[in-house]
Amino acid sequence: MKKKEYKPINLIMIFVALSVAILFAVSAIVIYVDPFFHYHTPREGFPYVVDNQLSQNPGMARNMSYDSCIIGSSMTVNFHTDDFRELMGLNTLKLSYSGAYPRDDYNILSIVYEDGTYARSTSDVKAVFLGLDIPTLTAATDEIKYPLPMYLYDKNLINDVKYLWNKDVLLEYIFRPIIQRTPSNMSEIYASWWTEEYYNIDFVMHGYEAPEPVLEVMDEELLIPQTKANLEENIIPFIENHPETTFYIFIPPYSILYWNNVLTENHMDATMNQYKFAVEELLSYDNVRLFYFQNMEEVVTDLNNYADYTHYKPEINHYMTECFANGEHEVTSGEQFEAELSKMRDIVERFDFEELFRKYP
Repeated sequence: MKKKEYKPINLIMIFVALSVAILFAVSAIVIYVDPFFHYHTPREGFPYVVDNQLSQNPGMARNMSYDSCIIGSSMTVNFHTDDFRELMGLNTLKLSYSGAYPRDDYNILSIVYEDGTYARSTSDVKAVFLGLDIPTLTAATDEIKYPLPMYLYDKNLINDVKYLWNKDVLLEYIFRPIIQRTPSNMSEIYASWWTEEYYNIDFVMHGYEAPEPVLEVMDEELLIPQTKANLEENIIPFIENHPETTFYIFIPPYSILYWNNVLTENHMDATMNQYKFAVEELLSYDNVRLFYFQNMEEVVTDLNNYADYTHYKPEINHYMTECFANGEHEVTSGEQFEAELSKMRDIVERFDFEELFRKYP
């Protein structure tokens, strides 16, 4: 019997057909599971792992069911969304970006408020909880912390191949969860890795490096133009365009060491002026509720509440949620905020930095 021979052209066609079939199968699996929620809501019963802010936030913002969201930097990652449900009756989605600049907030809020494309209406967004890191308002208005996988942010279907034919997506977010069966707790996603033992003064001081002293005092108006630009371009448009949403904007409680940096770099008056300007701008809108947590003296002066000079215990996130519900630490006028800043200045002036650095040289 004569042995069948395969011509080179046939082998190429078979290889192409197999490749196309494999790519089609991989695409079908990714679309069906959709671990980054790019196309649809989560499949019931699949053990989704949510640990990638850059890649998973845009899909969650588009396709998850929620009526409120948490926006901001690592100052927001330790909120539990269950607390918002229990204390405020809200179905809250966490959309944090560690190290977020104002443009990062803008990028995700632009997706939260996309109109006419997805089933969820923008009018469903009752509240936005925005952690406002005032120092980042001096960044360039288009600066982002990390490069974004734009194929997950735009509406170009062609570049979705970077998602559909992605080895990490297939192995780490589909096959691994199937094997391990340990889905993320959506209330606690993105929580910091620090466990309880890291929140102590020894750990904080071991990692703290004071900046180089600056002799010249910063002009107190220097920070205002860029702060104004960031507010007007990246934050205020959402407040103005969505009066149906209440914006809970809060200034998180950095430790006293943050203020040591401010003093050492000689911009205390400029920083206070920046805070005052930003808050007065935001309070001019009826749908803004502003909370100031930095002058909680017992918290910010006790470095056992921190894992570094700014990051605080998750218990403090819980306390802030209670404040959003009951109105404690809310600021309602520029005059009141000036009084709060005076308290903060007094805390800084009374704190014995020399004694602290004597104990922890």
